[in-house]
Amino acid sequence: MNQKKVYLAVDLGASSGRVLAGVFDGQRIELHDVNRFNNAPVQLPTGWHWNITELYRNILEGLKLAAERYGDAIVSLGVDTWGVDYGLFDKDGRMLGLPYQYRDSRTDGIMEKVFERVPKDQIYKATGIQFIFFNSLFQLYSEVILKNPVMEQAEDLLFMPDIIGYWLTGNKTQERSIASTSQLYNPSEGNWDYPLIESLGLPCELFKSISDPGSELGALSAHVAEHTGLHGVKVVTVAGHDTGSAVAAVPSKAETPAYLSSGTWSLMGLDLEKPVINDRSYTDDFTNEVGVNGRIRYLKNICGLWLIQECKRHWQTQGEDLPYNQMASLATEAQAFRSLIDPDDACFAKSGDMPEKIQAYCREKGQAIPETKSE
Repeated sequence: MNQKKVYLAVDLGASSGRVLAGVFDGQRIELHDVNRFNNAPVQLPTGWHWNITELYRNILEGLKLAAERYGDAIVSLGVDTWGVDYGLFDKDGRMLGLPYQYRDSRTDGIMEKVFERVPKDQIYKATGIQFIFFNSLFQLYSEVILKNPVMEQAEDLLFMPDIIGYWLTGNKTQERSIASTSQLYNPSEGNWDYPLIESLGLPCELFKSISDPGSELGALSAHVAEHTGLHGVKVVTVAGHDTGSAVAAVPSKAETPAYLSSGTWSLMGLDLEKPVINDRSYTDDFTNEVGVNGRIRYLKNICGLWLIQECKRHWQTQGEDLPYNQMASLATEAQAFRSLIDPDDACFAKSGDMPEKIQAYCREKGQAIPETKSE
């Protein structure tokens, strides 16, 4: 019997993260959690940021546990995360502040300013990406508008999975699937859209050569290997956007399978060979993100579990830490369809007292106002 091989995955979502082990016996793969941890933004004087150093600490702990459990059977590891967010690094490889959380208010009103500089339809023809206020394009342009000095100091722009990969190996890259979420990537040409980048006044030198899923990033650095006990393990650049990796695993033999990948966001769409960029797609605001093997994830971003996550977080600040299974059980006690809300309404977009926001929405719409946690 062949010796089992183990492949590690670092999977970071907008509310939690985990290190998993994929144990392959030559015929099938079994997934096992190594560790799980929370991921919550932190509010600083500069706005809402991701505590990426805490995420990294938890990742290292997971890798250490994996080394103890699986030893020399571990072959490689890959990292995926949510899209659009990034960090900036100076010429010495130092991160210029914690990455902003995509719901931070610095992008309020930025869309309109961007469209004054570059027409909306022109941006869509170039990128084929759904217009959402927190796309990397709008985040970066807000830094230009605010004249943030870090834009002049920055030598590298790394998206969230690329940051973790850099810290693990010392090697930098910009992976294709995560780059495509930025709304600065041209899926028809397969490269950054430099004319758009220049039109927005963004530094072109931040947008460098793009790597494909399956590329080898490098071996774990000496200090990471020493800390975790993982020696001789390489890091592979997977589809860094978590949805890209999820869609690659869709168990379908159909030529264009449909899928729904659900987490903080739900992403519903098709797996296609080529991008769909036309007037109908523009009007309906569909997105063309890159997947594995050059495939296109033609999809729509819709609200997923965000409202539930925010209710849980708010109640936790009030001293009541409700597990998700208990929240689901409570929901069954409420009268069905007593109130109807649109989870994609702009009033729910930012973090805050979500139960109060839901009550205010129902009050404004003349609906029954939920009073209990069940409702």
